[in-house]
Amino acid sequence: MNNKIFYALIGLVIGVISTIFIYPSISKTSTTMMNEKTTQASDTLDAHFIEQMIPHHEDAIAMAKLAQIKAQRPEVKTLSNNIVTSQGKEITQMKNWYKEWFGRVLPTGNKIMQHHGMMSSSSSMHMGMMGTDQDMEKLSNASDFDTVFVEEMIPHHQMAVMMAGMLKDGTQRPEMKKLADEIIKAQTAEVEQMRSWLTKWNK
Repeated sequence: MNNKIFYALIGLVIGVISTIFIYPSISKTSTTMMNEKTTQASDTLDAHFIEQMIPHHEDAIAMAKLAQIKAQRPEVKTLSNNIVTSQGKEITQMKNWYKEWFGRVLPTGNKIMQHHGMMSSSSSMHMGMMGTDQDMEKLSNASDFDTVFVEEMIPHHQMAVMMAGMLKDGTQRPEMKKLADEIIKAQTAEVEQMRSWLTKWNK
């Protein structure tokens, strides 16, 4: 065996031994740091999702309550009742989680805009949002209330589904994953239902 091969083998053995005894401690430290960062990122995502989804739900409930009064078709009234009930429960649930997990007052209105998160810009926040005075006036005065209500509610639901999908991909909390799944399932089904109504009504 020549010297080059001998020293190469010695180097290889030393490398293997070093990996066996040194790498686990480095790996453990790196893993711990990564886990901490992942948890922090998940906390931020969860907090910002709740901060965004509660007013999003509140907008839908405001429109749905108007539909409970003004809708002409029974299917629209039924949908409105479901929105008020289901999203009202989710709001209560999210408020309780927020207080328990983050121990601070839930920001409202413009205070939400000061936070950085998945829906941080004003343009992206407004996308799919309803419930402004102009929206309510437009809906209240619509000659075909049911059609306008459905046309407004479809993109609103689609935004909720998109936000829930982002939450599901990033959260570490099983409660939030479950909530995301429930929002995606329920509101996707309602979107399909509303689209079928529009097709039927426009025939």
